[in-house]
Order: sequence, then structure tokens, then C-alpha cells
Amino acid sequence: MTKRFSLLLLFSLLTVVVFAQGKKFEITILQTSDVHGAILPFDFIGDKPQDASLAQVATYVKQVKASKKPYILLDNGDILQGQPEAYYYNYIKTDVPHLISRSLNFMGYDAATVGNHDIEAGHPIYDKVVKESNFPWLAANAVKAGTHDPYFKPYVIINRGGLKVAVLGMITPGIPGWLPKDLWSGMEFDDMVVCATHWIDVIKKKEKPDVIIGLFHSGVDPTYGGADSMAVKNENAGVIVAMKVAGFDAILLGHDHSPLYKKVAGPTGDSVVIANPGSGARFVSAVTISVIKGKNGKLTKIANGKLVPMKGVLADKAFMDAFAADFENVKAFTSRPVNTFQRSITTKDAYFGSSAFIDLIQDAQMKSTGADISFAAPLSFVTTVDSGTIYVRDFFKLYKYENRLYTVSLTGDEIRKYLEYSYGQWLNTMKSPSDYLLLYETDKAGKVLVDKRGKVKIKNRYYNFDSAYGIYYTVDVSKPVGERITITKMANGDAFDLTKRYKVAMNSYRASGGGGHLTEGAGIPESEVASRTISMSKGDFRMVLLDTFSKSGPINPQSANYWSIIPKEFVDVARDREMKLLFGSNSESH
Repeated sequence: MTKRFSLLLLFSLLTVVVFAQGKKFEITILQTSDVHGAILPFDFIGDKPQDASLAQVATYVKQVKASKKPYILLDNGDILQGQPEAYYYNYIKTDVPHLISRSLNFMGYDAATVGNHDIEAGHPIYDKVVKESNFPWLAANAVKAGTHDPYFKPYVIINRGGLKVAVLGMITPGIPGWLPKDLWSGMEFDDMVVCATHWIDVIKKKEKPDVIIGLFHSGVDPTYGGADSMAVKNENAGVIVAMKVAGFDAILLGHDHSPLYKKVAGPTGDSVVIANPGSGARFVSAVTISVIKGKNGKLTKIANGKLVPMKGVLADKAFMDAFAADFENVKAFTSRPVNTFQRSITTKDAYFGSSAFIDLIQDAQMKSTGADISFAAPLSFVTTVDSGTIYVRDFFKLYKYENRLYTVSLTGDEIRKYLEYSYGQWLNTMKSPSDYLLLYETDKAGKVLVDKRGKVKIKNRYYNFDSAYGIYYTVDVSKPVGERITITKMANGDAFDLTKRYKVAMNSYRASGGGGHLTEGAGIPESEVASRTISMSKGDFRMVLLDTFSKSGPINPQSANYWSIIPKEFVDVARDREMKLLFGSNSESH
């Protein structure tokens, strides 16, 4: 009798607790980001299978679905640029629904945020994909010019599993400094903190959701590239939003390709989940939010998450069957022979002097524009194009991004200052051959730091390491930045004049102010940058290269040797040492 009474008492107490707490609900938020066209499990650039793509994500999503637990599937932008699957349907096969919209529809995505590389594809492409999608594309801070009305949807409400979930989307506001204006015409980009403050208030009052998610195409480090974390329109303000704007249960990030899961303290002391799945569909962010709805209307929430690796996950058969024809179409496109290279070229030697790889790009930029001088940088840290037949796929190695080709008016002195700035990002000041030639991230003892993959950390981004073509010059690393560059003459033997204006070829990222070379380097006011443009290509520069090389005879890439780093006795020692430091034993250049 006593045992029975005890059990009845325990049951009664549990009932009281549950009644007091209310009913428990749970929702899992799945996120991909920066997929960069990796739709199918094949690297069309390297011409080999790959173990990460949306095809593997489709399998994982099916596994979650089979658990019968409610979930929401989101993408965080930068999907329209990268692998040739995206390029093919962006610019080649444009008279059918885009592979991106079809694949995301097939998988049942609930919403996506627009990324900067999606905007880079241009209005005809992203506007088309938005219309074809069975879900909304979000970007609350991309507003119609002269208004505060979003060009895309600002947020979406998703009712699932007994919960009302609001997803607010935002895009990095740095686009005007990277992309030509016609790609984002009719838009302006507001500060993320200001925008989030406004919209979360609207969402709370109008929608009264149980859960609020931030889906921001923005990175985790607001000081990236030496940026001021408190500056208006910070490129990577996602974590700042979490710490300053109350109400978010989780903020999902992207943009910087850095897989991350952590929690930060919000402005009211509550923790906010931060998750970033990195790039290329290698991970999926999975954030599970438990919500207890009390009888008094109070919500008690707990959020936890993880990054789920896609390596080892098999591609979904139904997905592969649905897009089998797309695979064949893209494979045929990338396998088309274009020309032959009589020697192999690599970007490895581009960090230590004149490079056949970079000079091939520079020469094409000069010839296609009639420019006097050309600027270019490695767009892939390490890539090689082998001798023999070159195919369409190799042009994604030669030129990684869909930049346009511009010509810009610069004085001789602005060119000199531009180069001082570029090499200042790149090369150390050496006092002896034992000093480092390149700038690295180091500890207090001066030891070079390595990342999680064991790779050496270069201090600044290699795609900002511009060199020049069409002028002879030296870079003296024994001197301080600002006194290193000596330009001796033009490539044709004419004198180089610091007061003369020259027609200079460069990509659209640089011509729009990207990297700071024109503003911080050459000293051109930001408001004047656009007025310096002389011309721009109609299409992307990769297409220009394809057209140019398909019409030429066999190509024998050579370094023009227009520039060198001095003192030679310093550089010769440092080069051999640092080639091995950067690239290991397989450090031979071509």
C-alpha cells in the first residue's frame, strides 16, 4: 500500500511540474552556406569526383526527415558562383530554369539569403533564380535605392512543429566597394546592426514568433583585413549583431568560409548560438532549439548545435537521377578542348617575382583592352595548369572569379603608390637574408603561425598581391614601405612619367575599390574612384580568355621579367627557404 501511494505521489508531482512548465516543442535549423556551385558530387574543374556537394546534403536532409522531427532548411548565399555548374547556367545555357533554383526546390529549402557572389552574377541571373525558387530569398539590408524598402524579402515566417519561426536575412554591406554598380543597380546596402535593430522590432510586434533566427551572409570576424569593428557598414558584423541586438535565438553566418560553432552573450545576458558551415557543402550547420511554452505565455528556450561533416555521406540517388542530364551537359562543356600549353604554369612562383602564370593573364588583359599597363594578382593561392591540351575547365584555374575587365585612368605617381601599397601588403622589410621575405602571422617570439590544417598563415590575402605588367621596376625590400618601388621605363623602352596619365587594365573588384589599392594606395578619394573608369568588358574576363585563347596558336607561357625583388642576395636565400615553408617539399615552380 505504501509503495503504491509513493508511486501515485510521484506521478502527481511530475504532472504538476509539466503543467507548470507547459508544453515542449523542438525545431532543428539546417544551414548550408557558400556552396559556390557545388551541386553535384564532381569537381568539374579538377575533373574528378568530390566528397561534398548538395547531393550529399540531400542524403543528410533525408535522414533528418526520416527521424520525423521537424526541421527548417536554409541556405546562406554565395551559391551562384564557383563550380562550372553555376557558370554554365549563368552564362551558357540561359534559356531553361537554372540548376540552382531547381536543385534547391528539389531539396525543399525553406529560405535563402543572398550573398555578394550571387549579386556578382548580375541582375538577369539572380532575379531569374529568385523568380524560379519555391521559397523566398532574403536580404533586409539590401534596400531599393533612395528608400528603406528591401529589394528582396526582409524575413520569412515558417510555422512548423507547433512553433512560429521568423528568419531574418541580411547580406554583407561591403558590395559597393567590390562590384560594379550595374550588378547591384537600384540597390543600396544598409548597416547590419541598424537594420537588425529595426527589423527585429517589426518582427516581434507584428509576428510575435516563438523563435527568431538570423541568416546573415557575413563572416565572424569584424576586424578582418584590419577593419574597425565599430565602423558603420562593417563587412562581418554578424557577431556584433548577436551581442548588440536582443531577441535572436541563433545567428547563422557564412561569407568567410570558416566553419564555426560557438555561443556568445547577447545584450540581455542570454547566450546566442553562432554557426557557420564553411564552404563547398563540406558541412551542414544543425541547430536544435527546444521551446517550452508556459501556461502564462512565457517561453523557455535552449539552443544547441553542431557542424555535421558531409565527408563519407553518399550522394542521394534520387537527386542524382533528377539532375543526370545537367551532369552530362556541364561535363561536355568543361571537357571541350580550347588550345595547348607548351609548358606547365603555377601560381607558386608568383609570390617571389615575375611569374609566367600571372604574366599570361596580364598579357591577355593588355591586348584585349589596349592598355598601357596591367595589374593582376593570384586569384588562387596554389593552382597549376599542366602542359598539353587545355580544356574549358582549366580556365576556372586560370581565372577563378567572374570579374569583369576594366581600364582605369591613373597617373604615373598613382601607379607607383599603388604598387607601394600592394607590395606593402605582401613583402616584409628585410635587414638580412635570414629575415622572412613574405609577411606572415607570427607569435611574440617571431615564429610563423599555422592554421588548423597545418598551413602557414600569410598576414594578408594573396588575391590582393598585385604586380604590374608593361613597366620595368624593382622592389627593394631592404627599404621601408613607401620607398621600395623604382620604375625605370615602359616595356617599349619609353620613359615612365610620374605626371602622365596611363590607361591601366585591372579586374572589376580592384577597379571598384576592392583591396584598397586605389583609395588607400594610390590616394584616390572613394567618391572619385568610379569616375576613373575608362572602359569595362561586357562579360566576365574568363569568357574573354576563352575567346582569345581559342583563336590563337599553341601557347608557350613565359615570364616577361618586367619586375624583380632586390637585394638579390637576400631574395635568393629567402626564396628557396620560403617556397618550402609555404608549399613543402613539392615546391618546384615551372
